[in-house]
Amino acid sequence: MTKLFFTIENGNHCGLDLFTVKSKALNQRADISVYTPKNAPKDLPVVVLLHGVYGSHWAWSLKANVHLTLEKNINKGLLPPMLLVMPSDGLFQDGSAYLAHQNANYEKWIAEEVPLLIKEHYKEVSNKSPFFIAGLSMGGYGALRIGAKYPKIFSAFSGLSSITQFSDFKEFVEDYNALKSSVIKAEEVFEVLLENQSELGPFRFDCGSQDILYSGNVKLHEQLQSAGIKHQFFTYTGEHNWEYWTEHISETLQFFANSIQR
Repeated sequence: MTKLFFTIENGNHCGLDLFTVKSKALNQRADISVYTPKNAPKDLPVVVLLHGVYGSHWAWSLKANVHLTLEKNINKGLLPPMLLVMPSDGLFQDGSAYLAHQNANYEKWIAEEVPLLIKEHYKEVSNKSPFFIAGLSMGGYGALRIGAKYPKIFSAFSGLSSITQFSDFKEFVEDYNALKSSVIKAEEVFEVLLENQSELGPFRFDCGSQDILYSGNVKLHEQLQSAGIKHQFFTYTGEHNWEYWTEHISETLQFFANSIQR
């Protein structure tokens, strides 16, 4: 029994710490994968990575080898050591959208419970450790909203190939109406950023020019420009796939590293 969770199981496989905990926010068990870089220092920065629809906590490590990308760039002197935290979204149908639902708060799970678990279990992580959040597709939708809403927890945030409007979920989930009826509020990324603009930390987002969500990302960029909200937006060549996310997660990690230096 831990301070936060009634039950917790954890182990290590291939350099990844694996946790299953009973979440109060979800009222069920949930999973997290964590990667600790070699020779991790005190006050270790933490990057929370959110997966997309259909996936779970293992997606970033097994499909993108993000932990190997991090270690390679640390060894080259391009990135500082950072703890990678990869939680499941709560596993609602094809995807929870990382929103508060009628019967489970998937946003609270990510924004509040996951950081507390990390602080409780990793001696390298202290109250001085900066926390960042990023994600792909549905995870980008979650990271951009949660990063905007919780500036006291997340110092900076980033989205890759992000869903930007709730209606975008029609393109991905089998039962859009079930998702829509389950959430308390179907949020739009721009509206959340606008509502929290006075407290926003640094943020960025990128998208491939051949991505099904590209026009929505361009629209978000234009809306933010019109509203005078400072941000970074990048267009790369690529589609909505793991090849793109594997290649471009480095830019997000570098953005977080630059944020630490600032």
